[in-house]
Amino acid sequence: MIFTHDTTRLALLAVLSLSYAGVCMAPWLRARARRRASDAARAALADSPAWLVAYASQTGNAEELATQTARSLQLAGIPVRLCALAELTANDLQQAERALLLVSTYGEGDAPDNAAAFMGRLMTGGLALPQLHYAVLALGDRSYGQFCGFGRALDAWLAAQGASRLFERIEVDRSASAAIEQWFQHLSHLAGTSDAPDWSAPAFGDWRLTHRQLLNPGSAGGAIYHVELAPVAGTLPDWQSGDLVQVAAPLDPAQPREYSIASIPHDGGVHLLVRQQMHPDGSLGLASGWLTAQAAVGEVVQLRLRQHRRFRLEDNARRPLILIGNGSGIAGLRGHLKSRVLAGQRRNWLIFGERNAAHDFLYREEIEQWHASGDLPRLDLAFSRDQAERMYVQDRLRGNADEVRLWLEQGAAIYICGSLAGMAGGVDQALQDMLGRSALDALAAAGRYRRDVY
Repeated sequence: MIFTHDTTRLALLAVLSLSYAGVCMAPWLRARARRRASDAARAALADSPAWLVAYASQTGNAEELATQTARSLQLAGIPVRLCALAELTANDLQQAERALLLVSTYGEGDAPDNAAAFMGRLMTGGLALPQLHYAVLALGDRSYGQFCGFGRALDAWLAAQGASRLFERIEVDRSASAAIEQWFQHLSHLAGTSDAPDWSAPAFGDWRLTHRQLLNPGSAGGAIYHVELAPVAGTLPDWQSGDLVQVAAPLDPAQPREYSIASIPHDGGVHLLVRQQMHPDGSLGLASGWLTAQAAVGEVVQLRLRQHRRFRLEDNARRPLILIGNGSGIAGLRGHLKSRVLAGQRRNWLIFGERNAAHDFLYREEIEQWHASGDLPRLDLAFSRDQAERMYVQDRLRGNADEVRLWLEQGAAIYICGSLAGMAGGVDQALQDMLGRSALDALAAAGRYRRDVY
């Protein structure tokens, strides 16, 4: 009788234990089933052709976002090929099933430099792409009439070739975070994962305005100020010549303005060259007015550094350099010259232009000192209003065509910084006339022809 009672009690205990174990294991079993389904989906994706993630970037924004896009896809187990748009061939597009294209526009609807080869090879003709599903993230600036012009043109061209949109084109005005977040939300749905990392731009930091000086008193053009800033707390961050900063003006912090850095970390702070923008009603530009007039020396400025890979020296650090610019474009070139002088690289040639030598020879003492010391052995200047016939940097370039060819034969790289209207186009045309379009495109593809123009 005691044996029967113990047996019954043990049986009940076993049933209860199994039931409890089943309750405890059910969530684990469901999670394992979800993981197996997810793993199976990712394995199927891994067996499919790589997704193309291509960028066309002038200042690095599109390239940075493309890199984050590729990482998000890879996190989901999707094979990815990340490349510049110029690297894509007709065969690449015809073999691909998925393509994500992140492209900038600069100026009035122009394509970035690293998209010129793509446009010339492919967008001038037809290409059957019925198998391709794509999406376009178009970056631009609404202050220009042809906002996102290149992104819109690329989207229309792909649709005309029979490709299908994964979702409608997303347009971004000056790196607006809401539009970029929308892109990554779509991306998360496409990848079948909700654990893709959120995109966020680097935070702005507190920098103190330590010095400001008008460089062109009496100029017929707009006032240009040399501005110096230092971090309020912490050590000076690192950057390379060619990089940019973004400044958030108090009246419009959502629309930061970009400026070329005119210094290197060895100088102990960020130097900017800011042309004061004045509207027809006499009011000043939001960012330029803040930096040049409204902010007092000692006041705190919201600023963040941004890499500009397409204008850095990188593989060109040991090459001879031909630096060409006008106006406030001397800022980016000054950064490169400082870097070169510090490194003992003396094969430097500067071609610089402005209105009048008496008022507009920006950083004159410094440049003349480099020239005298041999750190800048070639210096050609073009002050357009100092003679009866207008003279511009492209004219100086043409007048030294043989020397330009010689420097290029010796491995030189060309860097251009300054205004897109007039100067950059004129220099590009002069170089095309000297070298031929194909040779100039080859220099760009090799990273030996780089531009920071606005």
